[in-house]
Amino acid sequence: MTEIEPSVFTRIINGELPGRFVYRDDVCAAFLTIEPLRYGHVLLVPIEQVDKWTDLDSETWLHLSSLSQEIGEAIKTAYDTPRTGFIIAGFDVPHAHIHLFPTEKMSEYDFAKAMAMDATDPKAMDEAAVRIRQHLNTDENGYRNN
Repeated sequence: MTEIEPSVFTRIINGELPGRFVYRDDVCAAFLTIEPLRYGHVLLVPIEQVDKWTDLDSETWLHLSSLSQEIGEAIKTAYDTPRTGFIIAGFDVPHAHIHLFPTEKMSEYDFAKAMAMDATDPKAMDEAAVRIRQHLNTDENGYRNN
């Protein structure tokens, strides 16, 4: 059996690369993307590295789906937007993931308009993580506060 090369998401989850986590449990993790459509853009990722969301087992998919609603509501509340965008694309990283982002209009669903990693403001990124975590009641590692 061939071992799979760890994806960038696996490396973030394992602490090999930095990440701004907003949620984490035994099944998945949610952290800010480094190239956001808007500040507050989160990736919800299963811990298990599975390339396509359609290949996830149904229990994992149901967990991600349920959490996407909870995290989506936290994002919407934190940014006072009418909606939270939800996109599954899956071409850039071979690890299933859901994009969740604050949005006010359909034209914001355009990855060509994403901020480049070096164009984001680190303070604004940190602030985004804090704002979302406050609504999820999670700590800086994404775990629930007791």
